[in-house]
Amino acid sequence: MDFDVIVIGGGPSGLMAAIQAAEKNKKVLLVEKGPKLGRKLILSGGGRCNVTNRLPVEEIIRHVPGNGRFLYSAFHQFDNEDIILFFEKLGVALKEEDHGRMFPVSNSARSVADAMVARMEKLGVTVYMKTPVKSVLYENGQVRGIELADGQIKQAYSVIVAVGGKSVPRTGSTGDGYKFAMDAGHTITELYPTEVPITSLEPFITKRILQGISLRDVSLSVLGKKNKVVVTHRMDMIFTHFGISGPAALRCSMFVNQVLRKQELVWMELDLFPDESAGEVQKNVVQLLEENPKKAIKNALSPLLQEKLLLFLLEKAEINPENHYKQESPKKWEAFAALLKKLCFYCEWHA
Repeated sequence: MDFDVIVIGGGPSGLMAAIQAAEKNKKVLLVEKGPKLGRKLILSGGGRCNVTNRLPVEEIIRHVPGNGRFLYSAFHQFDNEDIILFFEKLGVALKEEDHGRMFPVSNSARSVADAMVARMEKLGVTVYMKTPVKSVLYENGQVRGIELADGQIKQAYSVIVAVGGKSVPRTGSTGDGYKFAMDAGHTITELYPTEVPITSLEPFITKRILQGISLRDVSLSVLGKKNKVVVTHRMDMIFTHFGISGPAALRCSMFVNQVLRKQELVWMELDLFPDESAGEVQKNVVQLLEENPKKAIKNALSPLLQEKLLLFLLEKAEINPENHYKQESPKKWEAFAALLKKLCFYCEWHA
């Protein structure tokens, strides 16, 4: 055999697989069809790389889209604390942020990728770049290696397919693994996006009124039939030129797709103050206004929200931002508080 282990794919999982095999004194070949290793890793977490999560395993599994229970066996062998220890041994110091998210202290995803590549090189892993794989080879029901696009055969006792799905094709994720899986006799279930940004044709989105507004620790819900809440995620979120993104939106995206299988649009609900009731929010709003009776409403409420978002919500509640508090009816403040707790908008995916 040419190698003990061949790893197809030079992304995070491929790099990790190559390192783990090499640390067990295996002769390893990593084959990457692109010009660089770890391209998607460098883009992850807004360029910072959310390495793992420090919440209890049960909590992590509960938030995995779909059936997260399949991860129990994997976590039993190598869990989130093992990942943290792995990177610390590579010299990548990590820090914990909200909701247990772990990031490199450097705030640089590239530092994570560089550390993994350096470790792999130190272990003597052979790397082929710009080398597409045509197929995985089998003999008598056992894997025997791979055939490269140029016809070369590389033999190995084990082949690890770590090519990702179909997301972010520019990083190399073009769905090659589905063919390899089918060639091995597996069935491919229906494919759909998950952990992706969500698009919307709401006028305030297409007009980019809220573009760039980043929200911390908000609750985002997906509404299904009869406006029943399908799922809620409390995390950060950002309005973009095409819709919404950020951790809360990414977590909700799978459930948006599930609802879209049954209807053309899906409604979402944003709670800007998840720790407070509508009554408490209204009380806080009124208190700010009463403390600044001579100020224009937009100035009196400036501590509450970012200006663009504040003006947008005041307009939706039909409140003149230049008026003083007493110039608007009490019912409008009730409506304004309701918007702070339940800002609804529709989303959809479109080509």
